Amino acid sequence: MKITNSTPRDIPEIFRLYKLATDFQKEKFPENQWPEFNKELISTEIEENRQFKLLIENKIACIWAITYRDPQIWDDNGEDSSIYIHRIATNPDFRGNNFVKIIVEWAGKFAKAQRKQFIRMDTCGENEKLINHYKKCGFSFLGIKKLKDSSGLPSHYHDADVCFFEIDLKS
Repeated sequence: MKITNSTPRDIPEIFRLYKLATDFQKEKFPENQWPEFNKELISTEIEENRQFKLLIENKIACIWAITYRDPQIWDDNGEDSSIYIHRIATNPDFRGNNFVKIIVEWAGKFAKAQRKQFIRMDTCGENEKLINHYKKCGFSFLGIKKLKDSSGLPSHYHDADVCFFEIDLKS
């Protein structure tokens, strides 16, 4: 198992995994699923070394992205000491391996190396099973709220109940 940055060559597989994840979300959570993401967003994340992949036997088993600021979602003032994890998508061939826990371990080391205090994540929709899963992976559940301004964000944030999760690396 290896975690590394995604590359431009990975873009078709990234979009395949997003499509499969969205299809899964439609089946399990018909009220809320990811929109189709644009290639420019993914290309920028790759260019900025913020898109990651977990490889097993040279196959992409899981992908995710990070950002260092998330002001519209988290009401940050820019002084934040966090990394934010977004869009975890698992290859169905590797489902059931608890990749979130592996990503959290990786994110803890990555965040500390970047001198960040928090790992943060959000998800849309009030999904008790997912909330409990993230709590088991080490996140504190901070609550649910609607965003003040979701303009410019992907459509799944528009008028959605957003769940907030955080790990304080200093506690």
